[in-house]
Amino acid sequence: MKRYYLTCLLLLSAMPAMAVDVEEMTTLKVCADPYMLPFSNRKEQGFENKIAELFAEKLGVGLQYEFFPQRIGFIRNTLKAESESGPGYKCDLVMSAPVNFERAAATKPYYTSSYALVLVKGRGMDDVTSPEMLVERVNDGLRIKFGVTDRGQDQFWVAANGMMGSMIPYQGQPGDPEEYPGKTMTEDLISGKIDAAIIWGPIVGYFSRNMEGGENLIMLPLSDDPVNPYLKFSFTVAMAVRHGEQEWRAKVNQLIAENQTEIDAIMEGFGVPLLPLEEIEVQDDDDD
Repeated sequence: MKRYYLTCLLLLSAMPAMAVDVEEMTTLKVCADPYMLPFSNRKEQGFENKIAELFAEKLGVGLQYEFFPQRIGFIRNTLKAESESGPGYKCDLVMSAPVNFERAAATKPYYTSSYALVLVKGRGMDDVTSPEMLVERVNDGLRIKFGVTDRGQDQFWVAANGMMGSMIPYQGQPGDPEEYPGKTMTEDLISGKIDAAIIWGPIVGYFSRNMEGGENLIMLPLSDDPVNPYLKFSFTVAMAVRHGEQEWRAKVNQLIAENQTEIDAIMEGFGVPLLPLEEIEVQDDDDD
């Protein structure tokens, strides 16, 4: 008898977790970062939280989160992690993912935004109206401290424009998961620790409205370089589900398509600078 129960337990533990059953769904389970406004936080104050609430309302189901800092191991510990409290996975939907994501199946895109060069009023650069003007000033002898992450478009732009001597580096994934470079650089710009930075539009757009001193930020959009792929600053964002869950992916695509106007309104309410939604062909999910 003991051997029988042991065999049953082993068989159950070896069974794969159940995929999302759209018809039987009672709860929308969302994978989210607990500390990363304006995207999401544990208090459910971010625009991803508000879009998730919209989707749960449209589906007529409850809403719950699996929180994990969005860094190395995020997908493994959320979307692909089996639930410890019952059948299924810990969560079923990632609210922000690159188009044609490799670690999961991307949905159709739902917004396009861009990085911006950010300065501060009252620090001798109020008349700078374009990134090119700042480059000219630096080449003419203006000394500035330019905040850049340890990898990414910001560092490429500063290097391409001959300003490597102005770089102040910021760790892309600091030890404290409650801190991230976009927020830290915005704080340091306002306080005067640095003079300029390149920051993802949704982050600086939000903090310009919600951080003390944010009203003094000057945001100058950066244009993509058609020749140099490293100097791309506009990006289109999708959501993501597990590979092989075709029905669930189709349902999320439907939710995005039918509620795009409301999604845009939510994001604009958070100060996100939206560009026309870039038409990108999303790869078919062939992983069945």
